Amino acid sequence: MNLLTHLGIKTEQVTAEKVILSLQVNETHQQPYGVMHGGVSAVLIETACSIGGNANLQHAHAVGIDLSVNHLKSIATGPVTVVAIPDRIGRTIQVWQATLYNDQQEKLAVGRCTLAVVTH
Repeated sequence: MNLLTHLGIKTEQVTAEKVILSLQVNETHQQPYGVMHGGVSAVLIETACSIGGNANLQHAHAVGIDLSVNHLKSIATGPVTVVAIPDRIGRTIQVWQATLYNDQQEKLAVGRCTLAVVTH
């Protein structure tokens, strides 16, 4: 079982220009104070960015080398969606940004992920 399956993260859309993932937040994803753990936001953001980065590559793969996440609003349970788009698709480095939303389209977190392009 991989992390995405374990957490229940679903892939909604993947293109070279946009990735959308979703998650139904429940008690599995909560920290001790009853809201979604910030690490779950980080997983969603880095995963969406990495999937997008790899959608731009054929004979290489992208791996995260830096991640920055700002938590804006908490959520205890319910659906969340992350949308990732690229800022720069370079030959050796990619930079992506992602926003995590609740079902009212309120921003829960924003993040930026830098990916290194590794050739096989």
